[in-house]
Amino acid sequence: MFGYYYGFDLTYLVLVMPAILLGLWAQMRVKSTYARYSQVRAGRGITADQAARLILDMNGLRDVPIQRISGSLTDHYDPRDRVVRLSESVYGSPSIAAIGVAAHEVGHAVQHATGYAPMKLRSAIVSVTNIGSTLSMPLILIGLVLNSSGLAMAGVALFSLVAFFQLVTLPVEFNASHRALATLESRDILSPQELSGAKSVLTAAALTYVAALIQSLAQLLRLLILVNGRRRND
Repeated sequence: MFGYYYGFDLTYLVLVMPAILLGLWAQMRVKSTYARYSQVRAGRGITADQAARLILDMNGLRDVPIQRISGSLTDHYDPRDRVVRLSESVYGSPSIAAIGVAAHEVGHAVQHATGYAPMKLRSAIVSVTNIGSTLSMPLILIGLVLNSSGLAMAGVALFSLVAFFQLVTLPVEFNASHRALATLESRDILSPQELSGAKSVLTAAALTYVAALIQSLAQLLRLLILVNGRRRND
């Protein structure tokens, strides 16, 4: 079984470290892919914020504003304030990368407006997930120190909420990208060749969410092994 071997935590080396490396690779890929297609200007000359406004209006979301925020690739849709926020590198950019990202965030706004079930579920469990993320590790550590398997397993159960949240996030992100690409194609905002570039950017971004889920599952499995191993040793 996994455990400590000559001072090394084998569960971390075998389970968690590969997942972390996968996450780093996914982050590097999305940055390099975005950098590549951020140099390719869309033929129509439309900017990302203009494309976002166009798609919002087409979906009857004229009351949803678009705001410019600081940072790079900090783009997101805020369902609480019902606002699409585009980063400095995206807002006002005519690149196919920026247009793809902006359309993706609008996809989330459309999900919210149409009551897309996975998005509603994700929004509903955000608070509980944050609590689980904050309390899980302290409970596990206290449980291990006090030899309380109940406390340790309670911590593991709370951490499982993080993995569940990542799992629910996948269909939300993939669906938003699907909506974005379908709209960009049907409204001729991007040409077929340009659409391929935007798809590459959104696919690379989606891999970061897959990597995040794998990291959470690897950590969850590690915690289960460590806690169960301590219970058998007691």
